[in-house]
Amino acid sequence: MAPGELYGCSTTFARNMTATLLAHSYFLRLDPKQWEKMRPYPPLGTLYAAAVLRDAGHEVGVFDAMLADGEDDFTEALRLHAPRNVVLFEDNFNFLSKMCLTRMREAALTMVSYAKRAGCRVAVAGADVTDHADVYLAGGADVCILGEGDHTVLQVVDAWEARPQAPDYDGIDGLATLTRGAVCASRSRAIERHPDVFGRPARDLIDIEAYRRAWTDHHGRFSINMVSTRGCPYHCNWCAKPIWGQRYAMRTAGDVADELATVKRDIDPDHVWFADDIFGLRSDWLAQFAKRVDELDAVIPFTMQSRCDLMTPVAVRALATAGCHEVWLGAESGSQRVLDAMDKEITVAEIRSARASLAEVGIRCCLFIQFGYPGETWTDIEATIALVQDLMPDDIGVSVSYPLPGTRFHEMVKFDLEDRENWQDSGDLAMMFAGTYTTQLYRLLHLALHDDLDMRRRRAGLGRARHPLIEDVPLDEQCERVAARWAEVREIEITARHPNPTRLRLPVVAIAGD
Repeated sequence: MAPGELYGCSTTFARNMTATLLAHSYFLRLDPKQWEKMRPYPPLGTLYAAAVLRDAGHEVGVFDAMLADGEDDFTEALRLHAPRNVVLFEDNFNFLSKMCLTRMREAALTMVSYAKRAGCRVAVAGADVTDHADVYLAGGADVCILGEGDHTVLQVVDAWEARPQAPDYDGIDGLATLTRGAVCASRSRAIERHPDVFGRPARDLIDIEAYRRAWTDHHGRFSINMVSTRGCPYHCNWCAKPIWGQRYAMRTAGDVADELATVKRDIDPDHVWFADDIFGLRSDWLAQFAKRVDELDAVIPFTMQSRCDLMTPVAVRALATAGCHEVWLGAESGSQRVLDAMDKEITVAEIRSARASLAEVGIRCCLFIQFGYPGETWTDIEATIALVQDLMPDDIGVSVSYPLPGTRFHEMVKFDLEDRENWQDSGDLAMMFAGTYTTQLYRLLHLALHDDLDMRRRRAGLGRARHPLIEDVPLDEQCERVAARWAEVREIEITARHPNPTRLRLPVVAIAGD
């Protein structure tokens, strides 16, 4: 049975003529790692744009690619909606969209070609569009929306509707178009400082029940997503910020709590994922949010992302009161020298403190780990492994340093990049530059650290931290497998060293065994 049939997703439409069809190109089915995890979330960025257009009086529909089978499903949406306008508005709150995966770019360009073949005007918006407007214009898009697109998309659709044959884009900030074969960009769009003005995402335009079935079939619970902020003010040099740059805009605490209460009443999820880059930057905001959530009886267990240095006593207490179930922290490394080179502005001691503080109030603490930063040595890697083994976080996410266009990190390594600049899918884990070690070692580290953590938590009688690629076996077999994994890592540590690695800013330290 095809995925779209299995979950009854939006590959089947009622006949519904709409002036503007919004869509996105993140097909979960085209990302094997994420399809295996099966944790789909609605495209909030797309749904916010749909709400902005609808609130202004435009007729809108949405093609939701998340649970669709592939690009060809979009042709059915075009046939049944028969739109004049198509806007591919990628979900800038989805970290997978922000990774600018090659396969999803291919999907987007295919969808642009389908829309043009149907006689539609086409606008595209998103992180990859902002970085590579020339690619999308060459692919047939009429307009590229650069940066934050919620205000821009309304002005573009207004221009299309006002003068269908010859739209006037003069005075619209944040656009790129082709003029006599050259890419011409207008003035940059200022970031909206008060995101409450965008209202609530138009969740009624997608099949929420398809998401519920997918989640409950695979996990026994249903999770839905929300956002309370836009952007991140910190300066980690590998973090891509093509949409909001260093700006950080917060919705009011009361408005977020009110939406949470509405979601609880109308959708009734078991869990909420706050997709913010940084949730609750200020402890006073968290305190206000917790108070309002309590007043509205709006508590739903939720997961969010934050920083180790923000886990103050006031913040942690407020999170517990508001119903926070799990916090993901960007630990990245157990080596202070690597953290400093990344411009993380945190210390290893703060990672340890955050883990302890969250554990005291019963909030799950999960860590993002990153291997392969230029100059990282085997000693640094061992420090990271030791940190995870010592802290035994509730879960980890392991990746390798990934230079995205527009980051200072990309500028540092761009002359050492190999023949491609993006991963094909999120499970790629390929080194894009000359790391201390080759991709083979980092892929082994990824599996070994996941397996090791799960084993240690099982031995301690704690909850599992099992990765989808880790087979579920008896504990004694897992202990043997973990030992074999670490033996394999140590065995290839010398042979997997890159002969001419990229080195940046970190002092030269001898690799163990030299």
